[in-house]
Amino acid sequence: MADVTTGREGGPVDGVPPNPILISPISVVVLTFMEEINIEHCLRSVAGWAADIHVVDSGSTDRTIEIARKFAHQIHVHPYIDHSTQIQYVLTEVPLKYEWLLILDADHVVSHELKHSIDSVLETDSYSAVDLFYFPQMYEFQGQPIRSLRKWGRLLRHQNVVVEGGELVDFRFRPSGAVGYLRGQVTERNLKEYDLDFWIDKHQKFASRMAIEECLRRTGEIRWTIRPRLFGHPDERLVWLKNRWYSLPLFLRPFLFFSYRYVWRLGFLEGRTGFVFHFMQAFWFRMIVDIKLFALERRIAAGDLGVAELLKTYAHDSGARPDRGSTC
Repeated sequence: MADVTTGREGGPVDGVPPNPILISPISVVVLTFMEEINIEHCLRSVAGWAADIHVVDSGSTDRTIEIARKFAHQIHVHPYIDHSTQIQYVLTEVPLKYEWLLILDADHVVSHELKHSIDSVLETDSYSAVDLFYFPQMYEFQGQPIRSLRKWGRLLRHQNVVVEGGELVDFRFRPSGAVGYLRGQVTERNLKEYDLDFWIDKHQKFASRMAIEECLRRTGEIRWTIRPRLFGHPDERLVWLKNRWYSLPLFLRPFLFFSYRYVWRLGFLEGRTGFVFHFMQAFWFRMIVDIKLFALERRIAAGDLGVAELLKTYAHDSGARPDRGSTC
């Protein structure tokens, strides 16, 4: 592990106010890897507001670090395994100054309304029992807001939450106390995804890891520690829904999911770009996962691949990098 610390000095940098008027007592961590096209938009949305900004980079060789030095108070370098382990590093190793933590990806932009909502929480004692706040995360695909896709961001009282270690692609949190909800949103706008080849390559790699995760989950090698509840908070509800998803027949469930997203969630109102996104993300991507999972299960049944080998290679203590892809 390497840890590089930098600080913003003196006067304004590219129009960003200097440190003395950074008034919100909140720590922000931005996770990066080869994000020179996205990182400035993200950091500008929190610079001048958050009093403690960190960038945790996983080995960028482009201008990501150079740009981050203009806005971040500290920059850390930590090898990437998956999002869960990267966040675990943030919670245990990054010297966060404040009890409240906002974790962002480099393609996230924080709205003014969300910042005002967070400030309101910090100014009152009414939320002393709350350890985790959810807020909407709006996804854009090639400039088109995908409103039928519901995602959530999180604000953490970081000493009172545990990162859920049962996923190889995504992540969940288990708070000690209650949860709450904030106004405003984060917009997820990845400019690299204007290149459809980039989007496809990224999701092929995600599909490999999701198939491996589901295979390990079916054999009981990895488990969620979050209680699945349909009417619980967003993480509990998603775990409940994923368990139902796993029970559906392979190759049928992509058709069902596309129909749900495009018809029931009114994705058809999002135009041609919306159709491309829903077809690719709700159908094509899910079908690739099923194809890879089917191949994995056949190899295991034939004795060509052992579950123990799969677990050793792709579990959280592995050095495999998801961005380099996984093989089945």
